[in-house]
Amino acid sequence: MTTYTLHLPRDARPGDPSALDESELVKDGFSWGAFFFTFLWFFVHRLWLAGLGILLIVLAFGGLMAVLDVHPLAGSIAQLLLQSLIGLEANSLRRWTLARRGRPAVDAVTAADQDEAEAKAFARWLDARSAPLPRSSSPSPILSTPRRSAEPVIGLFPDAERPR
Repeated sequence: MTTYTLHLPRDARPGDPSALDESELVKDGFSWGAFFFTFLWFFVHRLWLAGLGILLIVLAFGGLMAVLDVHPLAGSIAQLLLQSLIGLEANSLRRWTLARRGRPAVDAVTAADQDEAEAKAFARWLDARSAPLPRSSSPSPILSTPRRSAEPVIGLFPDAERPR
């Protein structure tokens, strides 16, 4: 199961079906597209600055390998490691950029594939109309955040000490 985050415009109201037209669902995990196509993946997702930054990093890394006269096998392994790092961080950069553009994560769902995640996230968004959520001061409220109860702690941890 994979986790996906739903990104909507900041002024979207829970339960508003028109807000889903501008929604983006971002997978939390490794991006094979970013691994194989590096900067092109960023350009396809309209992440222009991140794509240019990745392009410069890849070119500088290749130039550094040539200047240092690294063995071709070691250079290939280093390039694979760089591409792995790009694949690991690509979706995080996408989420960060969406939040900067005024589209914070409003929900997180776990699903087997993107279609199931879209169905779950959209259903939860539309069901939020019947149960309005309290607005918090955090920039990106997540709909599925569990609330802590006021019950005492059970286990190895003692209750908080009272002020004297």
